[in-house]
Amino acid sequence: MEIRTLRYFLAIAREENMSRAAELLHVTQPTLSKQIKSLEEELGKKLFTRHSFNIKLTDEGVLLRNRAEDLVQMADKIEQEFVSLDDIDGGELYLGLAESYQLKYLARSIKKFKEKYPNLHYHITSGDTEQIADKLDKGLLDFLVLVELPDNKKYNFLEFPKNDTWGLIIPKDDPLAKKKTIQIDDLLDLPLFCSEQAWEGDIKNWAGNKFSDLQLEGSFRLAYNGSVFTREKLGYLLTYEHLIDTSEESGLVFRPLSPTLENKIYIVWNRYQTFTPIAKRFLEHLKDYFTKKE
Repeated sequence: MEIRTLRYFLAIAREENMSRAAELLHVTQPTLSKQIKSLEEELGKKLFTRHSFNIKLTDEGVLLRNRAEDLVQMADKIEQEFVSLDDIDGGELYLGLAESYQLKYLARSIKKFKEKYPNLHYHITSGDTEQIADKLDKGLLDFLVLVELPDNKKYNFLEFPKNDTWGLIIPKDDPLAKKKTIQIDDLLDLPLFCSEQAWEGDIKNWAGNKFSDLQLEGSFRLAYNGSVFTREKLGYLLTYEHLIDTSEESGLVFRPLSPTLENKIYIVWNRYQTFTPIAKRFLEHLKDYFTKKE
């Protein structure tokens, strides 16, 4: 199974059309069809079903797409790592980021680092812990920002200088907006928005024996999306302070939870990771930068 063939397969899966995929790949349609047929024969499974105007993945095709995306990303990363070995002014960095206003410290450290290494290129993946930790474990990322204490048997880490504070995003004309803090009883019977990870973790622990009385209206991996629904008065968003615009023009306010609920966040890397030269230099820069922030 060749990486080139997997690239062909992913292009067809994305376009859902053989002709468009062939055009994007700059190959003929018969060549592309032959490659996919050979791949199906090698795997002994049908990967696509043909319809009148498009083609769709079979269940086996979906499985291959998930695996192929990781394999192609890994192949690209390996190639770029070797190219960057001789690049004394830059290289490629891959980072997975959770949501936090404290990412400003990471952004500032990258900005400072680029002054010394102007050819640095960085690639950002965002998502919940499960998504981005899996990519770090597979070697697809160099560094990870986590909103939970890392497993020190697997990872080394640096702690960000401050904490993230949980609270409720509320339409400013809502009666709840008059309160200075939000307690558990204020949330009972309200339609709530939250990430699934936080709902089953931080919020569940904070709510204690009243957690079962809370109503999760919808889950969002991105706080901004939840704020859009909150602005339309479909519910109330549980999220960190500073993630959502709560200026006068926004129509929203933030009120912290009481008792206070806070999280520390960390920048993490695999304990036994082999770094490229640029990633190794960036790690030393991070250690120095974060030490000065403490």
